[in-house]
Amino acid sequence: MADKTLHPYAPLDRTPPGDTLAESLDAIGMTQAELADRIGLARKTVNQIIQGIAPITAETALKLETVLGVPASFWINLDGTYQEFLARKAELLEFQTEVAWLKRIPIAEMTARGWIAPCPDLATTLKAALSFFGVASTELWENRWAHFAVACRRCHVTPTELGVAACWLRKGEIDAQKIHTAPFHADQFRAALDSIRTLTLADPAVFQPRMTELCAAAGVALVFTPELKKLLVSGATHWLTPEKALIQLSLRLKSDDHLWFTFFHEARHVLQSLKRGFFIEGLGTDGDLEDDANTFASNFLIPRARYDEFVRQADFTEPAVRNLATQAGIAPGIVVGRLQHDEVIALDRLNHLKRRFAWASWSSATVSIPWG
Repeated sequence: MADKTLHPYAPLDRTPPGDTLAESLDAIGMTQAELADRIGLARKTVNQIIQGIAPITAETALKLETVLGVPASFWINLDGTYQEFLARKAELLEFQTEVAWLKRIPIAEMTARGWIAPCPDLATTLKAALSFFGVASTELWENRWAHFAVACRRCHVTPTELGVAACWLRKGEIDAQKIHTAPFHADQFRAALDSIRTLTLADPAVFQPRMTELCAAAGVALVFTPELKKLLVSGATHWLTPEKALIQLSLRLKSDDHLWFTFFHEARHVLQSLKRGFFIEGLGTDGDLEDDANTFASNFLIPRARYDEFVRQADFTEPAVRNLATQAGIAPGIVVGRLQHDEVIALDRLNHLKRRFAWASWSSATVSIPWG
């Protein structure tokens, strides 16, 4: 289901509480000067309250309650609502000067997928986008993503691509916050990976909730986030807290070999226990760590000795591939993907053994039954 964000009613204009106070005085025939004398405030202060220049403080509200018989809570709430209105108005005026920042993030896609609600103008759209990121200004957004931006610039990622990547990663954070996880335990996570490996033959309706459950029990939030345009990323890993890691998958190439390799690649990054920064498709990531993750994923899915022996036999027919997959206890498409990646067979060979997935919907983050 699409994210549902409540947007409180915010009128374009609101009268100051002083208008209500003036009406109350007129109703009982009391002048501003007399009120000032009765509540012990300067006449100038009372006049400023009437004009909406000065606020009604809690102390003043209590005095008005005593003199006028109107509860202090009424005046406090009335003034608080008006002060909020003024603050919102000032905020929108400030946002109007910063709307160019919106060009850096995929607003249309975010709205279409229900990540943010449709807005009537650019200023309110900017506010919705900042709320999505959990920051109060574009400057604070820059500060929040500064380290990631430096890494991206080293890899020649454009500002627009950085915004798209940040958006995708933030969606993963939001969804991961909804997943309750146990404190991270490396040995338990390794055991979970053994169990998850047996799920490569299962349908998404089985493997997606089960692997999510196994990861959560070991301290890892597993999130599936549909890919965004201009972002060729299959997976990412980072730590939300010292005891909670996040693995985020996009299902970008939609084949089982790529999905499972990406998952175990990201799982290795979790086990590397570098709890600062992001691992995302090599953007600013140490090459040795990426190589280690690639090796781990490859050999975890197909043990190295068994794979090397298979390649030496040079029988790459469909029955042979299926036999190796059965021996390894994995889906045959994973074997095909490995052989293609290592350039043992051509990229157009045996692709019918791969299973392909699709999203149940763009907003559900649920993988559908395989097709093709």
